[in-house]
Amino acid sequence: MKLNSFQIEIDGIDKEILRNLMEDARKPILQIASKIGISGAAIHQRLRKLEQAGVISGSKFIVNNKVLGYSTMAFVGIYLDKASSNAETVKELRKIPEVLECHYTTGNWSILIKIICRDNEHLMQLLNTRIQPIEGVSRTETFISLDQQIERQIQL
Repeated sequence: MKLNSFQIEIDGIDKEILRNLMEDARKPILQIASKIGISGAAIHQRLRKLEQAGVISGSKFIVNNKVLGYSTMAFVGIYLDKASSNAETVKELRKIPEVLECHYTTGNWSILIKIICRDNEHLMQLLNTRIQPIEGVSRTETFISLDQQIERQIQL
């Protein structure tokens, strides 16, 4: 399977390594090597190749927002007064720690953000005092997520 403009070849062993690490990034390399039937050194070499090609961009721990007291997830469509306001708006959105994702989109909104808040009151405060006052934002449209029913990465 060729993945990108670098034309890296991903074979079955690469896919099996990636599947194991996507399932649990802390899984020991030697455990994966034993399961697949190749050496730990070969896995390290393949991982280095995948990182250099940009297929892997790192690993991370996943924090449970609800345990930390953040129970309201929302998506906010942001209407800009003009397209040229995008860069400055994104610069200001980066300063708001509750903004988890920011996407430049087609359709009605110019920007779609994903935010996490403690509760609805926190969400309202964030919208009224931090997001809507940003220069260039003409209005917002908010959708509260009641439950995240699917979360996954691309399947290999």
